[in-house]
Amino acid sequence: MPPAETQGYKFNHTMIRVKDPKASLKFYCDILGMDLIHEQPMTDFTLYFLGYGGGSTDSASVEEKRALRLNREGILELTHNHGTESDPSFQGYASGNSDPGRGFGHIAISVPNIQECCARLEGLGVPFKKRLTDGRMKNIAFCLDPDGYWVEIVPQSLAEHPNKPE
Repeated sequence: MPPAETQGYKFNHTMIRVKDPKASLKFYCDILGMDLIHEQPMTDFTLYFLGYGGGSTDSASVEEKRALRLNREGILELTHNHGTESDPSFQGYASGNSDPGRGFGHIAISVPNIQECCARLEGLGVPFKKRLTDGRMKNIAFCLDPDGYWVEIVPQSLAEHPNKPE
């Protein structure tokens, strides 16, 4: 049990940098089905907060959108530094899965039917790092987002989960 001082803490979000917000928003919202919960333009960069079950916040005020994203769990923050999308010399960001920059591994989404999800992603031309048919673990897959970040696809069913107890 956590200490009393930490009661009420929530894991709120993780942030990844993206080169082209249009491509990233298309991937995360249109392909993976996340909702854009809050967009926060700044002087040199823009923050995009995404999550599942966020619903439409179009009519909400900036403060209501901010409160919504700060009081929930499981948010993905995409940070776009202005200008990277049109800079031909920009090399992209380290995905965390190769040198230099190894460290960050992946984000993960759980889906009700992993076979249907992976077939849909393949049909949409989404690149994969690991398909269901690759390797020993036949019940997880890794697709790649527009910046090369790994997105793990895992089943919601415990019977199909790769880490189920023997």
